[in-house]
Amino acid sequence: MHSLSRFLLTAMLAAGLPLAAQSRSGSYSPPRLSDGKPGLNGIWQGPSAIDKDLDGAKINGKNVIVDPSDGKIPYLPTATAKQKENFQNRAKADPVGKCFMPGTPRLMYMPDPFFIAQTPKFVAILSQFMHEVRNIPVDGSKHLENIDLWQGDARGSWDGDTLVVDSIDFNDQTWFDEAGNYHSDQLHVVERFSRTSPTTITYEATIADPKIFSKPWTIRLPLTLNTNPKAQILENECNYKKEGPTVTEGTRPDPHRETKDAKN
Repeated sequence: MHSLSRFLLTAMLAAGLPLAAQSRSGSYSPPRLSDGKPGLNGIWQGPSAIDKDLDGAKINGKNVIVDPSDGKIPYLPTATAKQKENFQNRAKADPVGKCFMPGTPRLMYMPDPFFIAQTPKFVAILSQFMHEVRNIPVDGSKHLENIDLWQGDARGSWDGDTLVVDSIDFNDQTWFDEAGNYHSDQLHVVERFSRTSPTTITYEATIADPKIFSKPWTIRLPLTLNTNPKAQILENECNYKKEGPTVTEGTRPDPHRETKDAKN
């Protein structure tokens, strides 16, 4: 396990191991940490098939996009041409293919699993993909100002037994999937993590961006717990050269490098 994963796991254990789940009137009651909050700790993975194209995707016959009910992303008319351009150039233009961070919420349904480490004051999500880390303070602190981040600036709070994560301050460099569905730097994502069974977190994300979408839209999907006691997050390095990603050499490029080279 990566050294940062070990550090956060130690912090999680220090906060108290989850207590045994109990039944309440026949409904599922999640395991709880020493502070009484539902325990989300463990190695989880979303349905990676939807990373191909989130727009119109289904799980078990139900739309992944639950609002609007037609399962379609509500693009503004002025934003559709850019999405079509992204789709046509997706093989070379997908930011993940260039080893950039997947962004939010895409990290939740990448092909790689992720580890959730939870303490009373913060939640961390550590992905196997390039050791990506989302730090989510749950301490009442305010968002940062005048900054743009690949994963956004996240702040967490609890709504009953649901962890709510509010993220703003994004850059405009990530996509929601391989099909080129995209956003601007005005992206605002509100996620909800609800432990709904011993092996399932029901995950929802409401996505708003007044530059790109006519209204907010919401996705819902299951995150599945890896119950293998020997499971761990491994290394999935992504290295990049102009001819494409490799696993042998290279580094992340400057996202504006190709534009700079063209001008020169």
